[in-house]
Amino acid sequence: MTARTFEIGERDFLLDGAPHRVISGALHYFRVHPDQWRERIRWGRMMGLNTIETYVAWNEHSPEPGVAGAPARFDTEGRLDLARFLREVQDEGMHAIVRPGPYICAEFDGGGLPAWLFRDPEVGIRSLEPRFLAAVSDYLRSVMEIVAPLQIDRGGPVILLQVENEYGAYGSDHDYLRALTDLFRDGGATVPLTTVDQPVPEMLAAGTLPDLHATGSFGSRATERLAALRAQQPTGPLMCSEFWCGWFDHWGAHHHTTDAADSARELDALLAAGASVNIYMLHGGTNFGLTNGANDKGVYQPTVTSYDYDAPLDEAGRPTEKFWAFRDVISRYAPVPDLVREPVGPLPVPAPAPLRYAGSLDDLVPETGAGEWADLPTMDAAGIWRGLARYRVSLDRGDAPVVLRFAEVRDRAWVRLDGLPVATLARELHENAVTLPRGTGVLDILVEDEGRVNYGERIGEPKGLIGPATIEGVPVTGWRVSRVPLEDLPTVAALPAAEIGLGAGVWRATVDLDAPADLALSTEGLGKGLAWFGEFFLGRYWRKGPQQTLFVPAPATRAGSNVLTIVEFESMASEAAAFVPDLRLGHTEH
Repeated sequence: MTARTFEIGERDFLLDGAPHRVISGALHYFRVHPDQWRERIRWGRMMGLNTIETYVAWNEHSPEPGVAGAPARFDTEGRLDLARFLREVQDEGMHAIVRPGPYICAEFDGGGLPAWLFRDPEVGIRSLEPRFLAAVSDYLRSVMEIVAPLQIDRGGPVILLQVENEYGAYGSDHDYLRALTDLFRDGGATVPLTTVDQPVPEMLAAGTLPDLHATGSFGSRATERLAALRAQQPTGPLMCSEFWCGWFDHWGAHHHTTDAADSARELDALLAAGASVNIYMLHGGTNFGLTNGANDKGVYQPTVTSYDYDAPLDEAGRPTEKFWAFRDVISRYAPVPDLVREPVGPLPVPAPAPLRYAGSLDDLVPETGAGEWADLPTMDAAGIWRGLARYRVSLDRGDAPVVLRFAEVRDRAWVRLDGLPVATLARELHENAVTLPRGTGVLDILVEDEGRVNYGERIGEPKGLIGPATIEGVPVTGWRVSRVPLEDLPTVAALPAAEIGLGAGVWRATVDLDAPADLALSTEGLGKGLAWFGEFFLGRYWRKGPQQTLFVPAPATRAGSNVLTIVEFESMASEAAAFVPDLRLGHTEH
């Protein structure tokens, strides 16, 4: 492709020297099956966008630390193929904005920061602390090896790169921002570098540098907030690089929506002021697997599996009423492709598939890599960065009932004594003690990391059982802790003639399809657990809602027989896996 220029002008972005308005939409490649990227990108173009924006999730690319002093491996396979994603954006005739962080928030596990980074509690977070900055340097080097050759001045689609993310809401260390900026430039960044903050004077001042272009994040009162941004930055193009057109959901709360007409009016006001925009989100996608984040402002609130975000394209990638309202607004300020509106049809509904018990989680996925610890370790101390951990200890405290206490449970623990369930401890209820029927026996505790906090002071905190663990004030010692290798579950063989056991169990169903298709797996009647379609990890379900379906992307399905695997931690009322004709994201406030 021909190299072009993209620069910051006195009042506008300049594309090859001419004024250019960026009309962008957010689409996170890691939240969408890679074989569906192109379709979502094309819908963005049909809405009138000229640019696609994405974060880069460090912890997804580097889920494990480096070994023997070597940098952590940077994975680019499958849904992590950032170069393929950016080339597909370019093939649709669009530009790209890349936001590598290193912190991204995004309601993503740990805000995108890898858990292994904070195994040493002395490592700083979003700071100049040397070990943190050394790891960030390795990470940004890997990112820029991919992104630098794809910048617009080298014939690629990338026009902007963002440094950090809403840093003014977290800190004000300009030396840290300068160090990050230098890492971008050293990695070959030649396009303009930006920052984003809520348009509050204190945050804008804390979160940027004079040679970085400041942008705003907001979803309402566009005229007022653009004025605040202009007061902070007298020259250069105005841009809302996170125009919030929806919101995210927590388990146990309601499904958030925003009125399409109201959002369209705010977008109109923003564009009428001459500003550029990045709509957050164009298409939210899904927190597949165990990638959801969480918030904790006194009460722990994990984010649901769906990241629908009430966006112009729904979780299945279909245009919504908001898509058409936004397209109509954009058409007043920029050309939009011809497009005939057609009704959105229902998703296919396969026949209900009987669920068959395949065995207990303990038996199907035995403990691996168990370590022995005198004092109670966290999951992080045991090298378990995500998912499930098994804790086991032998007690010899007599036959009378005893109370076992922890400092904290992060995030949910199922307690068994000699194989019999005793209690469940939930972080969101601040539960950290359990009465055992006796003080003697083998104590097993299955702990679920329900999602690492992605915003605020608790970023980087360890997961698992937080010590000390005591009975009558005396420490419990001699722990054995192991990781549950969930990646083995879709292919592990069922146990012969397995009887339903107590505790977490694995269930299977065979789903017959005429052809590959997007599906909505109903989770009504299920309790709390995880689901795979074939070997594709759909994510978490939970009876507390609001989400009542799991999205199954068509590329994860096939014509003929498909195996659905479910890990149920508690109990289910359903005897069959059922599918419904549309996604059900739960009740709203309206």
